[in-house]
Amino acid sequence: MSSLNLDDFSDLIERPDSGTRRDAEERRERLTVPPGSLGRLDELGEWLAAAQGAVPVKALKQPRVVLFAGDHGVASLDVSGRPAGSAHLLVRAALEGESPVAVLARLADVPVRIVDAGLDCDPALLPDEVVRHRVRRGSGRIDIEDALTATEAEMAVRLGMAIADEEADSGTDLVVLGDLSVGGTTAAATLIAALCGTDASVVTGRGGAGIDDLAWMRKCAAVRDALRRARPVLGDQLELLAAVGGADLAAMTGFLLQSAVRRMPVILDGVVSAACALVGQRAAFRAPDWWLAGQLSGEPAQAKALDRMALNPLLDQGVTVGEGSGALLALPLVRAAAALAAELPEKAAEPEPDTTEPAAAE
Repeated sequence: MSSLNLDDFSDLIERPDSGTRRDAEERRERLTVPPGSLGRLDELGEWLAAAQGAVPVKALKQPRVVLFAGDHGVASLDVSGRPAGSAHLLVRAALEGESPVAVLARLADVPVRIVDAGLDCDPALLPDEVVRHRVRRGSGRIDIEDALTATEAEMAVRLGMAIADEEADSGTDLVVLGDLSVGGTTAAATLIAALCGTDASVVTGRGGAGIDDLAWMRKCAAVRDALRRARPVLGDQLELLAAVGGADLAAMTGFLLQSAVRRMPVILDGVVSAACALVGQRAAFRAPDWWLAGQLSGEPAQAKALDRMALNPLLDQGVTVGEGSGALLALPLVRAAAALAAELPEKAAEPEPDTTEPAAAE
C-alpha cells in the first residue's frame, strides 16, 4: 500500500492571504487611475499581491517555464497527430530553440526546464539533466492496461513534488506549466471525463497536432474504454493516475500540489495541465486558488475542467500547439498587472478643511 495520500495536501495548502488581498483592493481605490478602468489587470494584481503576501505587489523577477515530458502507449492506436513514441523529438526541438515555446521563452527572457518523466526513447538521445528523473520508459496503453504501477505512480508524484521544491528553493516566483507528450491529451480527456462524470464524446478533442475524423473516432473509443477502467478507482487520486494517467501527468499533479504548499503561483497551459489540476483539486480544494488558466486551447475537456475549478482563461487566441506556449503568451499580462499595481501613483491626499474661527474684530 502506498505511503503517499494525496488527500493529506488538503491540510497543507492554505489560500492566498485574504487580508493582503483586501489591502491591495483598498490601495487600488486610492490610485490615480479610476477603479475598473484596467479590467482584469486589476484582479490579477490583487491575486498576485495575495499570493505574495505583499502590498504593493512585487515585480516578477524569476518566472520559469517547467515542461514535463512523456510518451503514452495509447498513441499506438493512431489517436495523435504525431507518431507514437516521438515525444523526444518535441523535447529536442525545445532544447535547440526551434519550438514555439522556445521562441516565446527567448522573447520573454524566461528559462525553460524540461523534466523527462516517461519518454519512450534511449536516454542517450537527450541531456542527462533532462532524462535523469525518468520514472519509466513510456506509459501503458490506458484502454487495456494501467498507465503505471502503484509504485511508479507514487514515484512520479514525488518527482513532481521534488521539482516544485527545487524551483521554490531557487527563488522561482511564478511557473508557466506545460507538457511535451504524445498521447497525453487522450489520458487528460479520460481523467477529466472521469472526474466530471461525462461521456467520452463530450471531452474528446483533436489534440495539439490535429487529427482527422477517423483518428478522432479512434481516440473517442480509447477514452471510452479507458473510462471503464477509471471509474472503479475514482475514490483514490493516486490509483486514478496509475490507471489512466501517466508518468508525466502524475508528476505534474504532484508539482501543482506542492507548488500550492510552497505558495508558488502557476499558470496552466492546455488540457493536460488542466486535467492534472482537476486531480489536484479533488485532493485539495484550496489548491486552484494558486493557479491561473493561461489560455483556452479549444479542447472541450479543458473547458470542462476549468469550469469545474472556476478558472477563467486569460487568453483565447486559438493556440493549440501546447507545450506551454499559450500559458507563456499570458505571462506578459501577469507581469503588466504586477507593474501597474506596484508603480501607478496614489492620489494626492485631500487637504484638511480649515476649521479655525476668524479672529474677532477689535
